[in-house]
Amino acid sequence: MTRTRRVVQLGFLALTLVGVFVVQGNAERWCPFGGVEALYTYATEGNMTCSLGTSNFFILGGVLLGALLVRRAFCGYACPIGTISEWLGVAARRLRLPQAPVPYRLDRVLAGAKYVVLAVILVATWRAGELLFRGYDPCYALISRHGVDITAWAYVAAGAVAVASLATALPFCRWFCPLAAVLNPFSRFGLTRIKREAASCTECGRCSRACPMVIPVEQVEQVTAARCIACMTCVETCPKRESGALAWGPADWMGRRWHPTFAVVLLLACTGAAVSAAYLFPLPSYVKSRPGTPPEEVAAVSLIVENLTCRGRANLLFWYLDRDDVDHVPGWFRLEAWPSPGPAEVRVVYDPARTDERAVKRAITEWYYDDLQGRWRESPFRIQGYDPLDDARDNS
Repeated sequence: MTRTRRVVQLGFLALTLVGVFVVQGNAERWCPFGGVEALYTYATEGNMTCSLGTSNFFILGGVLLGALLVRRAFCGYACPIGTISEWLGVAARRLRLPQAPVPYRLDRVLAGAKYVVLAVILVATWRAGELLFRGYDPCYALISRHGVDITAWAYVAAGAVAVASLATALPFCRWFCPLAAVLNPFSRFGLTRIKREAASCTECGRCSRACPMVIPVEQVEQVTAARCIACMTCVETCPKRESGALAWGPADWMGRRWHPTFAVVLLLACTGAAVSAAYLFPLPSYVKSRPGTPPEEVAAVSLIVENLTCRGRANLLFWYLDRDDVDHVPGWFRLEAWPSPGPAEVRVVYDPARTDERAVKRAITEWYYDDLQGRWRESPFRIQGYDPLDDARDNS
């Protein structure tokens, strides 16, 4: 099982690196913790924190579903920080570097730190409306393209995690990871678990010593600890596994045991379903309406708009639709947008009794005279397939 898990870890890590540095994709939009950070703002304001997208919600849902099925297997198989941290630990042991095992009680005290980290991050993010944790995020040091948006603190945090991983198993995953704090309540009720058959177990303690999450496996009948990452290391280490001393599977009411590789199947199924749903059912990452009661009958126009790169630009686009000159969109309307570094999709729902598609396009692209500054302001937005000059000639 270790070899299979290494292959899966390598696959997810390679997918992340290729997506970031080869395809030049935005890996932040596929980070499950991004869904946690953006949830409050999206629910209350209808828009996403900059650089995130509604795909974060889908992947978060897939990871939470995975936690209900195979506990925190995402941490043990898919998370790039978990993979690198574990590989560093393996390398340190093979090189016989000095280890610093943490006593069980101290480990449990330190494990509470991740809940504090989670609370601080969420409060700061929701108040500021920005990803403040990004500047300290060791994972962002890996998935960013090392531009001006990354700070030295992210590299410091990544370096600290790397050094600590050489001396003790998965320190960030066990003690400080805010996503682990989110997953734990779901993992606690996970369907699958490690089972110990007392009649076959010799209580040698090898399983507990091998567990990277410091779970006292030989002391329990079933491992229901939320921090279990379903790595199966305890099962592989058990000298009596062939006689059934340790096995992995669902709760007793559903059967005795499953093959360990089924954990990979379930994890990949949850991840694949989440990614597929994000593409099949895309949600707008920015939704805002002019105050008022929507009419009984509405019309909508879908556009591809250039220079709509983030939430700030989406607010500016709404302002252009809501402008106070002759080119404004009259009546009630709702803007739904998918901000993107490239051409972005936009949908404007409006009152057809008071305006039309042409007026919507003019509002987006026409210059605006700023009375306060006494100058004309050119719209930064362009609509693919629409030329304002052609529209002006048609009206003349």
